[in-house]
Amino acid sequence: MWHTSHLEKVNISPASMRVIKLLVGNSPKSVADLIREMKVTRTAVTEQLNELVAAGLVERQMQRLPGRGRPRHVYSATPAALALLFARNQELVLPAIWRAIRQIGGEELVRQVVDRVSRDLANHYLRRITGEKPEDRLRQLVSILHEEGVLAEVQEEDGKIYLRQRSCPYIIMFEENRTACLLDQEIISEVLGAPIRQVACRHDGAPCCVFEVEKNWAQKERHTASQ
Repeated sequence: MWHTSHLEKVNISPASMRVIKLLVGNSPKSVADLIREMKVTRTAVTEQLNELVAAGLVERQMQRLPGRGRPRHVYSATPAALALLFARNQELVLPAIWRAIRQIGGEELVRQVVDRVSRDLANHYLRRITGEKPEDRLRQLVSILHEEGVLAEVQEEDGKIYLRQRSCPYIIMFEENRTACLLDQEIISEVLGAPIRQVACRHDGAPCCVFEVEKNWAQKERHTASQ
């Protein structure tokens, strides 16, 4: 399964981007096809394809030719390549959808959509969460976020527990309002099974978003552990 968050880590050379543009929307191509179209050496094409396959942007398959000819490898673009190629379009479309929801139904409809989306996304994480305490669930959530390319960490300070998200998993929703922050908060709270509050936000000029597990829960956990 691919995630658009992985694209933040991808550094594609102009030559490799040219390969992607030749593959997207076309039938699978062989190395010979690409050599002919790009007018470069076999070594150059092979290096670019290996880079793209490793990045999850191109898929390699075996193709059997008619007759008794030897099978050959052919290459095709993956959905991640489409996301990379049209990343700017995604940055435009999703905020436009949220603005339309707000214009059509006001804040009440926005709230309903956020609730529905947050439940669906929380279920995506809850399938892999086994911890009983919110603190354990938070650490498991951070581990999953790391796998998905999100830079996040748990911090404990003065008896308080924080989640620092140094990269935003919903950055393409980042606009003039805080819908992305609200969605993020709802998902985290549902996964933890505990209330949280946002104590720092990029919208306010902070370097990253920070969420604190509510003090009442933290005190309750410490009291239970001491008994």
